[in-house]
Amino acid sequence: MSTPAERAEAGVAPASASWPIRLDGASVTYPNGTTALRNVSLSISPGEMVSVVGLSGSGKSTLIRTINGLVPVTSGTVDVGPYTVSGLSGRRLRELRGHVGMIFQGFNLAERVDVYRNTLVGRFASSSWLRSLFGIASAEDREIALRSLEAVGMLDKVWTRAGSLSGGQKQRVAIARALSQKPSVMLADEPVASLDPPTAHAVMAELERIGVERGLTVLVNLHLMDLARDYTTRMIGLRAGELVYDGPAAKATDADFEQIYGRRIQPQDRLGAES
Repeated sequence: MSTPAERAEAGVAPASASWPIRLDGASVTYPNGTTALRNVSLSISPGEMVSVVGLSGSGKSTLIRTINGLVPVTSGTVDVGPYTVSGLSGRRLRELRGHVGMIFQGFNLAERVDVYRNTLVGRFASSSWLRSLFGIASAEDREIALRSLEAVGMLDKVWTRAGSLSGGQKQRVAIARALSQKPSVMLADEPVASLDPPTAHAVMAELERIGVERGLTVLVNLHLMDLARDYTTRMIGLRAGELVYDGPAAKATDADFEQIYGRRIQPQDRLGAES
């Protein structure tokens, strides 16, 4: 039987182990000539809860998507756990994605299907192609899906049709679906952008709690600076595809945010009135 070190070297790791993420000089230029990332280098340790903030078009979504290979880098490298994402394809790329949970702004649930079966989809990321094709779930799959729903407080809605849920409930089901993969990395691309402020805070609190309890590496794109400060330990700021801030989220100042957003947080006339 192989050792954990040997399995990691071969590109196979237990799904419960959190992984580091490393970008080294990563750049992305799309076919239309748009450069979305410019020479970004950063390292994220296993178990870190990290936010990525910036204006729309700053490269936040592109950064997230380079990590699971949805967007290939034009130059530089991206390493996730034992995988070098750059150049992965076929079976090896599917293996990587099986270890990376993904949460989207639009939930990506099957609206006419119940909560249980939406959550169970996450298990097929690590299933054989035959089981995935026919949606055949093992007893272990079913148990993991139910435990994932319990972890986000949605077990009582297990047979409820997803389309009848509120926005916050849908996002919790999306989190449960990602958790059912037993991921080593969790990515969240604007997971609260379509939610009202109280619900956004509740969902972020869920992500923070799960990340802490499971020691999970979490990377989340956010627009709002208060969410980044309140729920993540580290903040990465992007502006026009470039890394302009990387430090503790709680210590980020208004001046830091002005550097990221390229504008004042408060209007100049209000600043003058308050002085």
